[in-house]
Amino acid sequence: MDIQTERRRLLDEEGGDDDPTGLLSEQEAYLSKVKNRKLYLASFAAVLGPMSFGFVLGYSSPAIPELSRIADPRLRLSEVEGSWFGSIVTVGAAVGGLLGGWMVQRIGRKLTLMSCTLPFVFGFTIIIAAQNVWMLYVGRVLTGMASGITSLVVPLYISETAHEKVRGMLGSCVQLMVVSGIMGVYLAGLFVDWRWLAICCSLPPSLLMVAMCFMPETPRFLLSKGKRREAEEALRFLRGPDAPIEWECSRIEDACNEQGSTFHLSDLKDPGVFKPLLISILLMVFQQMTGINAIMFYAEDIFVQAHFKESELASVIVALIQVIFTGIAAVIMDRAGRKVLLVISGVAMMLSTTAFGVYFYLTPKVPSGALAPPADLTWLALASMAVFIAGFAIGWGPIPWLIMSEVIPIRVRGFAGAAVVLSNWGMAFVVTKTFQDMMNLLTSAGTFWLFACMCGLNIIFTVIFVPETKG
Repeated sequence: MDIQTERRRLLDEEGGDDDPTGLLSEQEAYLSKVKNRKLYLASFAAVLGPMSFGFVLGYSSPAIPELSRIADPRLRLSEVEGSWFGSIVTVGAAVGGLLGGWMVQRIGRKLTLMSCTLPFVFGFTIIIAAQNVWMLYVGRVLTGMASGITSLVVPLYISETAHEKVRGMLGSCVQLMVVSGIMGVYLAGLFVDWRWLAICCSLPPSLLMVAMCFMPETPRFLLSKGKRREAEEALRFLRGPDAPIEWECSRIEDACNEQGSTFHLSDLKDPGVFKPLLISILLMVFQQMTGINAIMFYAEDIFVQAHFKESELASVIVALIQVIFTGIAAVIMDRAGRKVLLVISGVAMMLSTTAFGVYFYLTPKVPSGALAPPADLTWLALASMAVFIAGFAIGWGPIPWLIMSEVIPIRVRGFAGAAVVLSNWGMAFVVTKTFQDMMNLLTSAGTFWLFACMCGLNIIFTVIFVPETKG
């Protein structure tokens, strides 16, 4: 059906010709007929991937202290081995990002998402059966690889299946499920040992594989492959039986034709490709320079160093705060705008990491070298961590992934997505691997003040270079 004919039919059905104010646009007329129930179902199935990803990220926090004290010398982690156990997952994730960029273009978003469940399950199976430290490393690399693929494909899947009215909210659900997974593994770590914890972590990817069997491929990918009939069927599933999906299908098809379907390296000379790609990469670099993954990987160790008596419980409380504020971000994302939330997020993180540095600076050393904080300052450690996590969750957690999926042109999403994910996880590896070294070299206070400076740079970068993509 011709898009102009469908446009006329949409406006006629809604009385658009009789609307003297012209307030009712063709998009509003279309969205008034859309039913979101199955779109939410497809999004829920997809975000089981980020939940699995969160289980991987959070696993090291309860597992490292236990593996450091384990009786079996073959599995006991030294301080250096514990550092590798926490950070090596980011190496696998970087590789997974490169692999995912190729897979989403070759086999599609749906099959890529289903395929990533295999390294999730195999990785945790190897950890469960581990007989030495190297098996633990291999398991972490495999689960990291799956996490890298997931971090690329799920934002892409949601951005290409959701319509404009709910895209920001559903895009934020990616980060919401990541932090829910982190909280889940922290909570489970209070009750089960590291092997049973790995068994629990293998459940969400198993559910993901089953659920995605019943979900459609994205209409954009199908149209980019010339499969219009299948794209219309996917849209009919996602928008409900009453929506005139030919109108949206024609819009997507026109966008695909306008942007072209084949990527060449020479396209990087195009400012319309180069600038969005550079902004997306820098957003990911700045996200990791806040220290978020280092702080989440070693949350329990940080609270131990801060002399917080219930370090495991404190980690769960911090994860719960992250879930709550990520949920708030999902609700307000499409109203407040991406750029405003990034600035608010950056300010909150800068102030909280500064306060955490002050806490460590004011904490005196006892002769053994351990920290012995005054009783009236112990609240500052938890409060600073809570504000940092809340600030990250409301902006710098979900928004860089959302902006990446919104600003990068369709024809380069495979290559660009791989480059962005590689940048994110490459920087995550650098920060997490060097975190303990920085704590030793710069002291705990100096390390958190360094993170505060990075958050200040984030704010400046956001104000000057980041576009507003709301709507």
